[in-house]
Amino acid sequence: MSGHFNESGFVPLNIAVLTISDTRTEETDKSGLILKERAEEAGHTVVEKAIVKDDIYEMRATFSRWIADPDVHAVISTGGTGITGRDSTPEAIAPLLEKSIEGFGELFRAISLEEIGPSAIQSRAIAGLTNQTLIFCVPGSSGACKTAWDKILKSQLDHRTHPCNFAQMFRA
Repeated sequence: MSGHFNESGFVPLNIAVLTISDTRTEETDKSGLILKERAEEAGHTVVEKAIVKDDIYEMRATFSRWIADPDVHAVISTGGTGITGRDSTPEAIAPLLEKSIEGFGELFRAISLEEIGPSAIQSRAIAGLTNQTLIFCVPGSSGACKTAWDKILKSQLDHRTHPCNFAQMFRA
């Protein structure tokens, strides 16, 4: 494909990682650590990692701060996407999105179906774009974070991925 993609080297993005949990701490946050490590291993910069309670207003405050920061290209959150208890990530984040990326949740559930069977239906993984910031919300299990990064985000946050990717909007 000529002209559409820059064939130069990797272009790192600035990524913020948010764990949404009422119980996790920095010491017990395996899922957030997986996302941070995988993003850094891929060559991206993790500009901040935080943990907030599964509270709609705490989530919105943290997401909004990162969305307003022009140096944050993407936010990846883990947790709060289920259907039990205080799971409220989709309800907190959906109103902040200018554009939804429905295909992210659909693809995540399709891949998860192969890994965990029909339990994948309980995932409410969502994604979108707002203020030129990509938002990805994935389940809180470490397996779900590995699936989301390894099978979707790693390639879609790399501008060299053909025929298209999310990272192309941030290339220099």
